Amino acid sequence: MIRNLKLVQYNNYCKQKRVVAKLHEKVANQRRDFLHKLSNRIANDYDVVCIEDLNMKAMGQCLNLGKSVFDNGWGMFTSFLNYKLEDKGKVLVKVGKWYPSSKTCSVCGYEKEELSLNEREWECPNCHTIHDRDMNAAINIKRQGLHMLGYDENRGAHGDSSLILSTVVLLSEKPPLL
Repeated sequence: MIRNLKLVQYNNYCKQKRVVAKLHEKVANQRRDFLHKLSNRIANDYDVVCIEDLNMKAMGQCLNLGKSVFDNGWGMFTSFLNYKLEDKGKVLVKVGKWYPSSKTCSVCGYEKEELSLNEREWECPNCHTIHDRDMNAAINIKRQGLHMLGYDENRGAHGDSSLILSTVVLLSEKPPLL
């Protein structure tokens, strides 16, 4: 009798294990599908895409974000975006992770000494512009990426379009329409 009970429990455990595995597979497929569609839309719409080269593994260990950093699929997204842009003859520029994109004023170029992670807005002491941390970083990443390509702001973009893409897009609850 006890032996039968253990066998039934084991069978139920195996069935539940298969159910959970299917759910995990479904979530992974949904994420992959979303990332393919988003990267395809970006690759179709823009000639140059500038992103920050982030080390998500280190961010997950250092910051208090935990598993949410790993759940966004940033590495998978950048690889999808890279190969889709290359197929279309377009460019993906990765700005170094040590570039001070959040701490640099996008208006005058002043670099703030210290900027903690909980400061979402800051005022430039030089030009008194109030910056949203993420938008300011995105503008600076775009500017630095175009500079890395040899783009001169004074001469114009030569017909190329570009995109400000920040990690905020992938970390937000509801993805914005691009």
